[in-house]
Amino acid sequence: MTNAAPTDYLANFDDGGTFDLNAEQREILDQADRFARNELYPLAEKMDAEEWWPDDAFPKMGDAGFFGITVPEEYGGVGLDLVTSGLLLQAFGRWNHALALSWVAHENLCVNNIYRNANEDQRRKYLPDLCSGRKIGALGLTEPGAGSDALGSMRTTARRDGDHYVLNGSKIYITNGPVADVLLVYAKTDRERGAHGISAFIVEKNFPGFEVAQKLEKMGYRGSQTAELVFNDCRVPAENLVGEENKGVSIVMSGLDLERSMISPLCLGVAERALELSIDFAQTRKQFGKPIGSFQMVQSMIAEMYVAVETMRTFTYRTLAAAAPLEVGGGGRGDIHMLTAASVMYAAEASHQVLDKAVQVHGGSGYIWESEINRLYRSIKLLEIGAGTTEVRKLIIAGELLKDIQ
Repeated sequence: MTNAAPTDYLANFDDGGTFDLNAEQREILDQADRFARNELYPLAEKMDAEEWWPDDAFPKMGDAGFFGITVPEEYGGVGLDLVTSGLLLQAFGRWNHALALSWVAHENLCVNNIYRNANEDQRRKYLPDLCSGRKIGALGLTEPGAGSDALGSMRTTARRDGDHYVLNGSKIYITNGPVADVLLVYAKTDRERGAHGISAFIVEKNFPGFEVAQKLEKMGYRGSQTAELVFNDCRVPAENLVGEENKGVSIVMSGLDLERSMISPLCLGVAERALELSIDFAQTRKQFGKPIGSFQMVQSMIAEMYVAVETMRTFTYRTLAAAAPLEVGGGGRGDIHMLTAASVMYAAEASHQVLDKAVQVHGGSGYIWESEINRLYRSIKLLEIGAGTTEVRKLIIAGELLKDIQ
């Protein structure tokens, strides 16, 4: 990927609150789109049909400069920012949303979190291989029985034992879990302090006591590997503690806001592709001797899909620009907390509406499992659940708007 100096993206807002991409950003998006169409799209059908993971995909993406976007060059990264990451995710989501999901779990949840929160030794040890795509990253937060109350219900523990911490517990629904080499894992180091007794650790897959308990089969994003992970007296070197002991909650909360801002571009990419496929189908599919796009009912659906995609685009870009300068330890409260929740809530619901209409336009062919539009349709529900459900997003928004109520 072409390397360029970061841009002041907030300067692209005018007095009317609009936002658009500049020439450099458009080139980045186009470059990622060409790569994804040529290299990732041919893998998508097999990944969905067989839940297959292409081992050479991440190294190939790394060679093209598509990892470590927010990481400085001295650690093997590109040295750009969150907006650039979002544009790449948008492009990848158009052509292979399963790999796009694995990319963002690696790039945002693991790599960016390590860069923002790790010490110098940890950065130099882990980031170069992660930025090259030679090693795959993941985040271990959610646990069986926890769900939306990921912090309060956390049962995985870590106790200090000499030069190591010993982790016990399990994590579930972990994207990249079956294939990850490096994981950022949260565990309770002080049970009595609840959410304020959580610490973060870098765990390698070959640490004794760590194992992938089971690979999970999903409705959508089937090529993106998901697993339950188990820690059975897993010994983690004390030097792999990220930040301070019992200070992991700030890493979690700021990371969640960045994660939510990065789900919206994935929704956008999927919806863009669905609209493109629907327009093509409406122009070529004939009924009663005419292309179905000549019928007002179909025209109405296409028009509504377009409006949803364009409003999703504006909200997504605005939120990425607002989240890009988020300081380490920031987030988890205030306007950015509300904005990221609102952006992903809208994007997920809008993509649902777009895909519902897309299947309707395609009719019977859209209901067939092997069709691309069906593959896209099966992907959308996850986006209303992951990184906090739609209902949790509403609670965040209302909580910020009504926080002065006694």
